[in-house]
Amino acid sequence: MPQMIKNDTLPAEQSVYAARAAALAVRKYGENPKACVVTFGCQQNVSDSERMKGMLVQSGYTLTDDISEAHFILFNTCAVREHAEDRVYGNIGTTKALKHANPEIIVAVCGCMAQRQSVADRIKRSYPYVDMVFGTQVQHRLPEFIYKRLSGGGRIFELSLDNGEIPENVPIKRDGTFKGWLPVMYGCDNFCTYCIVPYVRGRERSREPERIIEEAREMIASGFKDITLLGQNVNSYGKGEPHGVDFAELLKRINALDGDFRIRFMTSHPKDCTKRLIDTIRDCEKVSSHLHLPFQSGSDRILKRMNRRYTRESYLELINYAKDNIPDLSLTSDIIVGFPGETYEDFCETLSLVKEVEFSSLFTFIYSPREGTPAAAMEDPITREEKGRWFSELLRAQEDIAKKNITKHIGKTYRVLCDGFSQREGFMTGHNSGTTEIEFRGGAEMLGKFVNVCVKEYDGALYGTVTE
Repeated sequence: MPQMIKNDTLPAEQSVYAARAAALAVRKYGENPKACVVTFGCQQNVSDSERMKGMLVQSGYTLTDDISEAHFILFNTCAVREHAEDRVYGNIGTTKALKHANPEIIVAVCGCMAQRQSVADRIKRSYPYVDMVFGTQVQHRLPEFIYKRLSGGGRIFELSLDNGEIPENVPIKRDGTFKGWLPVMYGCDNFCTYCIVPYVRGRERSREPERIIEEAREMIASGFKDITLLGQNVNSYGKGEPHGVDFAELLKRINALDGDFRIRFMTSHPKDCTKRLIDTIRDCEKVSSHLHLPFQSGSDRILKRMNRRYTRESYLELINYAKDNIPDLSLTSDIIVGFPGETYEDFCETLSLVKEVEFSSLFTFIYSPREGTPAAAMEDPITREEKGRWFSELLRAQEDIAKKNITKHIGKTYRVLCDGFSQREGFMTGHNSGTTEIEFRGGAEMLGKFVNVCVKEYDGALYGTVTE
């Protein structure tokens, strides 16, 4: 069952709105009003949805995954790629029939996509059955928005982006029971030319370290074994803050908490990743031996056009230092293929970097223009078909590397967190401290527990035996 952690008291004003909304919801829908939250995009969006689910519960709703039975439908959206936006519009469209059958249903759209004025204008014009649209920095006002709509107010469009204080004391209804998300900062100051995030998430704001430690302690006490720290650029945590705690120090403080758990984090920016951070990963026994460090392109010319502010050489220096210092390191990265102005020669530099590093896995994308970013106005003469051929070449290279890397695990014993059921009957799945998934014989009683597994063979998946 999803868990509500202890910090379940909304700020005073929103608590009043939540109580009033709860009373109105019961009056309008009966004793069991239901809410459905549909989440698109990254882990940060998932974490945001957990907080909005907590506010919905405090506002009198029970949660459901069945959109057809919900009285309140919330779409938490992503703006990173065009395909994600198309999916959102398609899903919003399906609520028209539901709203026609029951006009009292409330349909809401929030998140990164909703933060864009052009999107809000389109919804206002073309989707009259959507009741509210609100952006990323006013999500803590959800009880207020619900109350105003239930009490007969008009459609709500709130896109404020003031980069103010981070709202704390927001209730959380977590989706998991042993793997969870813990945001440490919001926003981004990097302004990569292809990225919409700074425009929809705002500038960097870091949470107070004491608040993060408190939430981590509550998660551990509730049984969470795998905690992922989140931020658009976690390496920038604490920059410019008076408390003087940077990300490496934050990792050390969480690592020092009592309990048997594992710490992960994402996402890191190479320009802010330091050898001190790598040393911290090495020295903290609870920090995962995994580094997700997106390089996006292996060409210095394209990196400059992207405004990434590092070079191929400096990236490889960091990677080699990490490889030399962190045992059993799992390296993952992001790559954009076909950035405006990229040539096949530029792409080949990306391909050669992939072959040199031999990443555990990659998240690869063909460039998708985002309205409002500098890259969207750049000349882009290469056809989509040609970019597709480059993309396929990259995937083939990574598949060869993955096949080579997978056999390195055979014969090794790992401490594995059991986190799921295998499709193979009688077997469970789990991940080691990196990103390697291993299957082993077991049952449901193992879920959420650490076990030692000796890897025995690879047959489409890694299989191992639980040891003492």
